[in-house]
Amino acid sequence: MIKDCLISGETKVVGLIGYPVEHSFSPVMHNAAFQHLHLNYVYVPFPVASNSTLTQAVRGLFSAGAAGLNVTVPYKEQVISCLDNLDGYARSVGAVNTIVREQDKLVGYNTDGKGFIQSLRSEGVEVMGRNILLLGAGGAAKAVAFALGQAGVSKLYIANRTVERAEQLAAQLLGSTQTIGIELSEKALGTVVDQCSIIVNTTSIGMYPRVEGIPFPALMLTSNHIVADLVYNPVETRLLSAARKQGCKTISGLGMLAYQGAASFQLWTGQTAPVEIMQQVIAKMI
Repeated sequence: MIKDCLISGETKVVGLIGYPVEHSFSPVMHNAAFQHLHLNYVYVPFPVASNSTLTQAVRGLFSAGAAGLNVTVPYKEQVISCLDNLDGYARSVGAVNTIVREQDKLVGYNTDGKGFIQSLRSEGVEVMGRNILLLGAGGAAKAVAFALGQAGVSKLYIANRTVERAEQLAAQLLGSTQTIGIELSEKALGTVVDQCSIIVNTTSIGMYPRVEGIPFPALMLTSNHIVADLVYNPVETRLLSAARKQGCKTISGLGMLAYQGAASFQLWTGQTAPVEIMQQVIAKMI
C-alpha cells in the first residue's frame, strides 16, 4: 500500500512512451487512480524522440523493472516490432497502446477502440447503423475503425492525406461494414460529408503545441453532425470550437482518455479502475 505518495524500492513503475509527451494528462490521471486504491504504483512519462531508439527504450524500461507502458503517437504501430506477442485485437488492428509484462514476455494490447466506443456511449451516442467519416489512417484510426466495425456501423469513410493508406485500412476491415478510403481533401470530403452523421478526428492536428491546426473544413458541418475529436489537449480544439458554432454536438477526447486508460489500468494491476476519479482529476486540469 502506498502512503503519503512515498516512492520506495517496492513501487511498481508504469509509464508512457511517445513524442511529445509533456502535454499528456495520463500521469495525473493514473497516479490519482493509484492513490485512490492505495496501490504502490507510479506513472511516469518517457519522451522517446527517435524511432531509432524505440526498441532500446522499450526493452530498457522493462529490463529496469517497469510493470507496464502506454504507447502514444507516433509509435503505436512501430512498437509492435519491439514486442514478443500481441493479443488478438491488437494483432487485428495492427497498433498497440498498452504493453504488459506477462512472465518473461512483452505483450501488446490495444484499448483505444474500446475506450472510444465507451466515450460515445457515455454521451448518449450509439453508432450502430450510422454512416461515419473517420479522419486519419494511423494507429489510433485503426483501433477506432475496427471498434466501429464491431459496433455495427453501416458505412465507414476513411479520409487520409495519403489516400493509399486510407484505402489499405479500408481493405483490412472485413465484415458487414462497408468501408471506403478517400483523400483528406476538401473536394473528396465534400462528396461524402452529407451522407455521414458522425465525424471523428483521429489525427494529431490541433493537438498541443500546434493548437491552431484544424483537420476538416468547418463550413461543411451542419447541426445534423456529431463531431468527436480524439485530441484532448486542448479539450476544445479548433475543430470542436468550429463545430459547436455550426450547431453540432461535440465530444472531446477526454472521455476516450479516461476509458482507454481504465482498460490499461486493469491490465497492469488486475483491478477495476476508478473511472470517476480519473475523470474528476482530468476535469480539474482543464
